[in-house]
Amino acid sequence: MDKFEHRAVIKYLQKKGLTPKEIHEDMQETLGTSAPSYAMIKKWVAEFKRGRESIEDDPRNGRPATSTSQENVNKICDMIMEDRRLNIREIAETVGISYEQTQNIIVNDLGFSKVSARWVPKLLSVEHKRTRLTLSRECLDMYQAEPVKFLDRFVTMDETWVHHHTPESKQQSKQWKRQGSPPLKKAKALLSAKKVMASVFWDCKGVIMVDYLAKGETINSAYYCTLLRRLREEIKSKRHDMLSKKVLLHQDNARVHASTQSLAEIHNCGFELLPHPPYSPDLAPSDFHLFPNLKKYLGGRRFSTNEEVEMAVTEYFEGLEESYFKSGIMALETRWKKCIELQGDYVEK
Repeated sequence: MDKFEHRAVIKYLQKKGLTPKEIHEDMQETLGTSAPSYAMIKKWVAEFKRGRESIEDDPRNGRPATSTSQENVNKICDMIMEDRRLNIREIAETVGISYEQTQNIIVNDLGFSKVSARWVPKLLSVEHKRTRLTLSRECLDMYQAEPVKFLDRFVTMDETWVHHHTPESKQQSKQWKRQGSPPLKKAKALLSAKKVMASVFWDCKGVIMVDYLAKGETINSAYYCTLLRRLREEIKSKRHDMLSKKVLLHQDNARVHASTQSLAEIHNCGFELLPHPPYSPDLAPSDFHLFPNLKKYLGGRRFSTNEEVEMAVTEYFEGLEESYFKSGIMALETRWKKCIELQGDYVEK
């Protein structure tokens, strides 16, 4: 949509009685990054409220601008296509027109907007995408065939490092300040060197078991097999009839999880293994749901010992409602669908 179509939509929604904020949210939801800014919407709502009917630009005095000639538009387009990291000032100096005129051509005439690249765990190959696509279809079919039974026997696990000090996120450190007062400053903080490895097993009802790696030990196949046997006992104690339904275990493809010894122990415990594609934290509930919120909870806090860390993690998990865990696992259905729609590419949210 061009700017005149945007203005026509703003005019229509304003006449319907929507506020600038509501119009901005509506257009963002529909148009995404091509929606006009809130400031622009606010300006045109004010114009229409004052009785303006035209959506055309007001005529300007002086000589007509020649900087937006097709020659300049084509030249700028070619420059951007050749090097997408050029900034507006560099383009303006090369073409020989003002910064504002260059920005107008880039944004309004060519429809470009500058965005940062999104960090992903790995640049997926065609084969990786095909595997993600195939396994997402397989898992989705399994879920949709019997959703209730799937949730009743689904158990997921993953490991995470929990540091003695996790810095606050930028969002967490926000504070109110008066207009005109000095900007807030904060020294950059790093994760502490001291940390504890936590292996968390959970399902749609809550955490079944958390294991903390003892100092001096490493997670290997033998250690993981011990955890699987402990998990079976915990399930027998806390989930009663889950074993009779055959536990559906979900784990990532870490070497220790996928070793011959570990796979044999999963079979010995009577568990069924849900397939999970490599390099896919976006399809693992621990990675996209449980652990990020745990790190937010611990943000800004400091602990002196591993025991204090373990107590804080236990406190966090015990304070969560059952619905929180269930929503994280049920989100898998949406993520599998999105992965299929994206032909195996990463799912953002």
